[in-house]
Amino acid sequence: MSFLLFLSGILVPLLLFYIVGFGVLSRRPVFDDFLRGAADGIRTVAGILPTLVGLMTAVGVLRASGFLDFLGSLLTGPASLLSIPAPLVPLLLVRLVSNSAAVGLLLDLFRQYGADSFTGMAASILMSSTETVFYCVSVYFGSVGVTRTRYTLAGALTATAAATAAAIFLAAR
Repeated sequence: MSFLLFLSGILVPLLLFYIVGFGVLSRRPVFDDFLRGAADGIRTVAGILPTLVGLMTAVGVLRASGFLDFLGSLLTGPASLLSIPAPLVPLLLVRLVSNSAAVGLLLDLFRQYGADSFTGMAASILMSSTETVFYCVSVYFGSVGVTRTRYTLAGALTATAAATAAAIFLAAR
């Protein structure tokens, strides 16, 4: 265990020295490349900022208005047919849009049911094996101007369904 702690503490500085050293040995203008990359990053952030603000505002409104709880209660019946515990339904819905809001719901689940309970374990596995599908599609495709996403959404939602099934199966063991 101490070796892993040592490795994790030295890996980031080692990686930075490797990148800078490789650039210097390749006779690249490392600092100019860094500045160009930083400027490109700022332009990307400026381009996706409206999408980010819109998504965060929408999640906040849904959560504060009680609509998320209402939708969760509507979907509890179909979720129980699939052996999905009722407390996980709002987490599943929010996780598709916002990671930070989903973490808030996860902490509420931990407080109410405990981290070692079936619900807590399933929620933990669910959070680590699913992605913020709508957030990623809108931000990443929006930043490069992709308008035809083809099978991306269907594939991502299928992967989320598989991860949900795996989370419930693994938490039950």
